[in-house]
Amino acid sequence: MSEPTWGFVTNHFYVLRCLARDSSLTLREVAERIGITERAVQRIVAELEEGGYLIRAREGRRNRYVVREGPLRRAQDAGIPLAEILGLDGPRVGGGDGIARNHSFID
Repeated sequence: MSEPTWGFVTNHFYVLRCLARDSSLTLREVAERIGITERAVQRIVAELEEGGYLIRAREGRRNRYVVREGPLRRAQDAGIPLAEILGLDGPRVGGGDGIARNHSFID
C-alpha cells in the first residue's frame, strides 16, 4: 500500500511538536524527521514565531527553540492547553518541558 496523500494534522503541528520535544534540534534535523524540506521548516518556524508560538534563542552557534502558549487559532481550540494538543506529557530532551507558560521563557 502506498503512502497516503493527506493527514489529520499539519506540518506546523509536526514542527512545533519536534521542537517542543527537543529544543536543540536543528531545522535540518526537524526536516529529516518530518520528511519535508529544510526550506519548508524555515518558513513554518518563521510563521510560528510571527504567530507568537515559538521563540528562538541563540546559544553559541546554534539556536534553541521554546514553544509557548499563544493566542487561539480557532474557537474550537478554546480550553485545550497547547501541551495537550501536542501530546506532551513527560520531560523533554533539551531542558524544561518544552512549553513556556504565561507567555514567558522557561528553563
